[in-house]
Amino acid sequence: MTPALEPSHSPLKPYLGGYDLAVVGAGIVGLASALALSDRYPKARLVLFEKEASWGHHQTGHNSGVIHSGIYYTPGSFKARFSAAGNRSLIDFCRTHDLPHELCGKLIVATDPDELPRLEALYERGLQNGLDVRRLSPEAAQEIEPNVHCLAALHVPSTGIVDYGAVCRKLAELLEARGVELRRGCAVLGLSETREGHVVETPQGDFAVRWVVNCAGLHSDRVARLAKVPPQASIVPFRGEYYELVPQKRHLVRHLIYPVPNPAFPFLGVHFTRMIDGRIHAGPNAVLSLKREGYRKTDFSLRDTFEIATHPGVWKLAARHYDEGLREMVRSWSKALFVRSLQKLVPEIQPDDLVPCEAGVRAQALTSDGRLVDDFLMVTGTRSLHVCNAPSPAATASLEIGRAVAERLEQTFSPGL
Repeated sequence: MTPALEPSHSPLKPYLGGYDLAVVGAGIVGLASALALSDRYPKARLVLFEKEASWGHHQTGHNSGVIHSGIYYTPGSFKARFSAAGNRSLIDFCRTHDLPHELCGKLIVATDPDELPRLEALYERGLQNGLDVRRLSPEAAQEIEPNVHCLAALHVPSTGIVDYGAVCRKLAELLEARGVELRRGCAVLGLSETREGHVVETPQGDFAVRWVVNCAGLHSDRVARLAKVPPQASIVPFRGEYYELVPQKRHLVRHLIYPVPNPAFPFLGVHFTRMIDGRIHAGPNAVLSLKREGYRKTDFSLRDTFEIATHPGVWKLAARHYDEGLREMVRSWSKALFVRSLQKLVPEIQPDDLVPCEAGVRAQALTSDGRLVDDFLMVTGTRSLHVCNAPSPAATASLEIGRAVAERLEQTFSPGL
């Protein structure tokens, strides 16, 4: 039960020897949340804890760099609303701070007849989400992407690309200029509740904090449990494996080319993404990772693997998506199968055109009944707020998620900072 706190109009009362607000995790969601909190509470003493030596080291640092439009998401959901608004606010942020970005648009293409109804449903969903979406014939699609193969396509002009690492560095710079204390190499090891808030235990010492905001991404469920808050779902890591087109074949893809996604599966299928530096990534292939920060196929964590193996929801999910999961696993080890998936989109692609590149890991929240949490998930505790699920399009929506975190804190606790 949330304790009664001072009303929002109360003057700031110094919290002697401590901090008013702490954000755990300095991926793009944590940094954006800290920025929004500093906007809403400019007099508050705010600290940000990041266990790595750099900003956005994990999910953000391994992101494909896409600024999503919001076409895929259920109308009215947090994902749909935050993605569309985040697309605009992120582009405004990049323009304001002169960060490299491009509104290049993307194609979603149907390559089999049975995909055509799903493509039409996606078109209708895009309209419901207020997007500019255009139906294209195969000939019109090839005017945008001359090497694409399809029966029909959708063009989404508002999709873009950006360097999310650069966005994180700018957010950190803005926070530092506002006097926010940024602590890198400072993992949160424990959270102890006190009469006024929490004691945050770290390798750099213990910190007294009134309110804690958990944006720990791959470890968000663990941080919630440290605060004695049931996260409602557990994080299960999925590794996204990519190839990259060799430089002499980059001309085969001009912008972004996506297949029609399987609505029963949370991933978008292998696709082509032009990066802001001109490289072309192909993927991802999505497979269960045996380590939360497991970017290589051989990475393994006994703790993480044990949690996966003993999670009842994992087995229920596997039974429900056995065929799809098996295809992903086989494609993980078979470059030939991976190439065939890409050739459905761009037939000219050949095995020698692709070289492996770095993978990413997605923090997917999974319930005990085997249900993948489809939307963003925030859970409140005693003087704490936990972002327990923020998968794609969280990077696109990060500034909007940050504002929502600040609003939720105000509505739930009325901190009066």
